[in-house]
Amino acid sequence: MTRKKEVVLYFGSFNPIHRGHVALAEWVVEHVACDEVTLIVSPQNPLKADSELAPELARFEMAELACAASRYPERIKPSAIEFLLDKPSYTIHTLRHLQENYGDRMHFQILMGADLVPQLDRWKDYRELVDNYPLLVYPRQGYDLTPYRDRITYLADAPLWNYSSTEVRQRLTSGGDVQDMLTPEVLDYIREKRLWEAPEDYAAALDRRIAADPQNVGLLIERGLEHYRHTQWGKALNDFHRALELDPTQEHARQYASLVEEILDFRYKDIYNP
Repeated sequence: MTRKKEVVLYFGSFNPIHRGHVALAEWVVEHVACDEVTLIVSPQNPLKADSELAPELARFEMAELACAASRYPERIKPSAIEFLLDKPSYTIHTLRHLQENYGDRMHFQILMGADLVPQLDRWKDYRELVDNYPLLVYPRQGYDLTPYRDRITYLADAPLWNYSSTEVRQRLTSGGDVQDMLTPEVLDYIREKRLWEAPEDYAAALDRRIAADPQNVGLLIERGLEHYRHTQWGKALNDFHRALELDPTQEHARQYASLVEEILDFRYKDIYNP
């Protein structure tokens, strides 16, 4: 008899996907007996307001970028399966669909945060879920797991991160530095699509923050990227070079500096310092 493929399903809005999501998926690949971790990008969570929810395709494409840049791109992948199902999206509906269509060759486990366990009884047909699917629970501080202790596998050593997608969005809309939260690919995508833009002029907000903290490499790179997007080549190059002076290990800044230098083609060096 052919062994079923072990698939860990990681449900979420991923609004946006951040480094913590990827680190957790990588840890599961390394420490849990599974063949693949599939990130199920939810189009609409029935228990969440969606006023700040980015378009579903944008969230899926960001997840694609983040998974492709992970240490296990062949084993960590996003899925848009819920985009094709009826809305609002309920986990049990997705599981029934997957079981009906792939259950003969796949065995499914569910990965969730400890913060979700106390609210399981609010989920649609939650007993069917709890009774039929192994639950892998990663740490979140301050949550009571007692009611389902015999039904879950607690991943005590899984990585914890001290920020959420909500905090990422808050930083983005306030002009804050998010390089420690997002992969370069995802951050570039967000800037290109102008997601969660600051209500005020973004470059002006960065100018103020850099004036207050001129040694902040992350902010310099952020402003350089903003200048780059607006084809302000000289200003962008100045910021990337300044960031590299402060921290020569910043490969992201080095790559963009090289791109700008190629664009300028070294023909008008005086415009490097407008």
